[in-house]
Amino acid sequence: MTDESPLVLVVEDEPDLADLYAAWLADGYRVRTAYGGCEALDALDEEVAVVLLDRRMPDLSGDEVLTAVRDRGIDCRVAMVTAVEPDFDVLEMGFDDYLVKPVTKEALRETVSNLHLRSAYDAGVQELFSLASKRALLESEKGETELRDSEEYADLDERIRALRSDLDDALRTIDDHDAFVGICRDLERGGSANDFADY
Repeated sequence: MTDESPLVLVVEDEPDLADLYAAWLADGYRVRTAYGGCEALDALDEEVAVVLLDRRMPDLSGDEVLTAVRDRGIDCRVAMVTAVEPDFDVLEMGFDDYLVKPVTKEALRETVSNLHLRSAYDAGVQELFSLASKRALLESEKGETELRDSEEYADLDERIRALRSDLDDALRTIDDHDAFVGICRDLERGGSANDFADY
C-alpha cells in the first residue's frame, strides 16, 4: 500500500465492526474510520474515493450522511453496508452499491475494488471524451496533410488509442455483473453512444 492507494471511509457505529472492515481493507487501501454519522461528515473530504456507510446510526442516519455527501459535491462512490433490508425508497437514494449485513471479507473487498474501478473508468471516459472532442475539432479545421505532419496531432491520436486500450483492459477485469451494470450507467450519464460505439 502506498500514499497513492485509494482512501476508503468506513462509517459504522459499532466500533468493533468498523475496525474489522478497516482491517480487511488495510492491505490494499488507506482507511479512515468514523463511528457515527457526525464523525463521518468531519472525516469526509475530496481525498475519499469510497465510502462504506451504515444506514442506521443513532446520531445521524446513513441516509442523511449520503445526502450530505452528494450535497457537498464530493466525487466518491458510496456503498451502503447495513442490516436494513432494501425497500423501494432505495430508488431515490444516491448510493452506488448496497450490501446487507452480515458481509464477508471477500464481498466487502470486491465491492470496494469494483467501486474504485468504476471511478477510475469514469475519469478515463471523461478524458477520452475531451480528447476525442479536440481531435474532431482539429480534423474539421485542418487538412489531411497538415494533420499527418503534426507531431501534436500524432501525440493526441496516440493518447486516445492508449486510453481506449486502458479502458478496454479495465472492462475485462470486471468480474461482477453489478459493477459492469454500474459502469454502463455511468457511460449513459457521461456521453453519447456514437463516441463509444465499440463499447
